[in-house]
Amino acid sequence: MDRVIERRAIPLKVKLGAAGIGLVLLLAIAWYLMPSGSSQTVAADRVTVSTVTRGRFEDFLPLRARVTPLVTVYLDAIEGGRVEEVLVEDGATVQKGQLLARLSNAELQLSVLARQTEVTQQLNSMRSQELALSQSRIQNERNLLEAGLAVKKAQRQFEREEPLAKRGFVPGKTFADTRDDFSYQRDRHAVLARAQATDERLQSSQLAQLRASAVSLESSLALARANLDALNLRAPVSGTLSAFSIQVGQSMGRGERLGQIDSPGRNKLMAGVDEFYLARVQPGQTAIVDWNGKSYRMRVTKIYPTVRNGQFELDLQFLGDEPPQIQRGQTLQAKLTLGDPSTATLIPNGSFYNETGGSWVFVVTPDGGQAIKRQVRLGRRNADFIEVLDGLEPGEKVLTSPYTGFADKDRLDLARK
Repeated sequence: MDRVIERRAIPLKVKLGAAGIGLVLLLAIAWYLMPSGSSQTVAADRVTVSTVTRGRFEDFLPLRARVTPLVTVYLDAIEGGRVEEVLVEDGATVQKGQLLARLSNAELQLSVLARQTEVTQQLNSMRSQELALSQSRIQNERNLLEAGLAVKKAQRQFEREEPLAKRGFVPGKTFADTRDDFSYQRDRHAVLARAQATDERLQSSQLAQLRASAVSLESSLALARANLDALNLRAPVSGTLSAFSIQVGQSMGRGERLGQIDSPGRNKLMAGVDEFYLARVQPGQTAIVDWNGKSYRMRVTKIYPTVRNGQFELDLQFLGDEPPQIQRGQTLQAKLTLGDPSTATLIPNGSFYNETGGSWVFVVTPDGGQAIKRQVRLGRRNADFIEVLDGLEPGEKVLTSPYTGFADKDRLDLARK
């Protein structure tokens, strides 16, 4: 007879245990394969890999500079007024002292005339005082001379009567009067001499003050006349007149800008420089400008330390001849030398520096699969290379493209297609 064979079923506990073990294994595998928070997968074709090399470092800074006049003198209205006549046009070449325009100001003219009248009256008054003092001095000298003469006469009379009085030929009363008159005339001369000395001292001081006041008044009058003459606008220097657009009949206020005069045939360059180089750029450093196949040497003459939009400005002046036919506002390429060339470990210059500040880079592993963050010390830069001071060796590879999006990561997984 056939017999039914019973199948043994796997116990439920065993099934649950196996399922739990499988789930743990899956989670462990997923955890192992999952990228950590300090890493990120990046497509290898999205980054630039550069090799660390050993070579010659040229310590220069490329500049984009604009042409400006070497000297610019601004024309401002010293006194306001109405434009009566314009004698030159904008863009003309003018000579120092050349008349450019005439202005009129009736109020200023009346003021100057009134001032001139007042000063003339004061000068006349002071000259009258000076004349009176001079006459007083002459009178004092005349009085002193007369007193001296009286002393001499009294002394002669006294010397004549003295021996006669001793012999009795001259009455005693007469000799006593002669002696008293001699003593009086001598004392009177001494008093007049002291008075003249005092008057001389005071008069000299007063005369000096009057003359100083006269000089001050004349200077004030000269200044008033100069202000009136300033209505005739003249070129303070020779050069090219620009921004001169005043019209006849136009009213100009005091201090208003009328135009400017640029130095003829002499120019300089103004360039914006990244603030990173502020401590390295110094007056006197040299630069080279290439123009139409010829090089021109320049020198840093002035540095403007104020930083705007991450840049500061500097002036470059030509040493010797300058490029012909360059125009104001034109842009030239210059190369500023910061130091002597030297042999150094180098990496290509790249945008990564703006995000790391030269304190770390991503170094590619030998197999090319990962890039690991590494602390480094970088030094000088030029347009092509950055000097490596510590942390990298020749032959190693680094990422030199921008680190935007993964600058906070410690490791990059470079995925290849």
